[in-house]
Amino acid sequence: MIDSILNYLQASNILTLGVLILLSIYFILIVWIFIYKMLDLNSSISTEKNNLDSLLLGESKISNLNIIPKTINTTTITKELLEVNEISLVREASSGLSLLSIVSSTAPFIGLFGTVVGILESFAAFANTSKVSFSVIAPVISEALIATAAGIFVAIFAYTFHQIISRKVYTLNTYLKSQINIILSRV
Repeated sequence: MIDSILNYLQASNILTLGVLILLSIYFILIVWIFIYKMLDLNSSISTEKNNLDSLLLGESKISNLNIIPKTINTTTITKELLEVNEISLVREASSGLSLLSIVSSTAPFIGLFGTVVGILESFAAFANTSKVSFSVIAPVISEALIATAAGIFVAIFAYTFHQIISRKVYTLNTYLKSQINIILSRV
């Protein structure tokens, strides 16, 4: 297995290698974003769920909530101020989602570009040969398709991670909206 990968990399041109390196960087980046955001969002959701539970139990101490800015006095709470803080918290929680979206939409095209270049090079190499059989062309084309497979592989993970994190952000936003409604009903 490792020998065939090394043979493929040695036989590949610089552009195909560049495509595979770019897709590898994409993959490392999306995995890092996913792990970081999942840890951050799970912590935030847990905190906001506990805060919501405290509010539902009727606790009067609301100054430790993330939805309320620490710099204001609790007597100046307004709906607008709470909504601005909600938007700020959701924007912070959803950072990185656009990058996952970009990777999920561009990775297949980057892989396809590598495949097209590989196929064009193989046809250029066969141009000087008078007779080429399918048994000669098939391995070259199958090697070129590895770039497309790599692009699709990266895109699948980027899209999946995007959806999972989007759902977590939605859950966090639901807790924040519930807290706002409870706080406003008490003011």
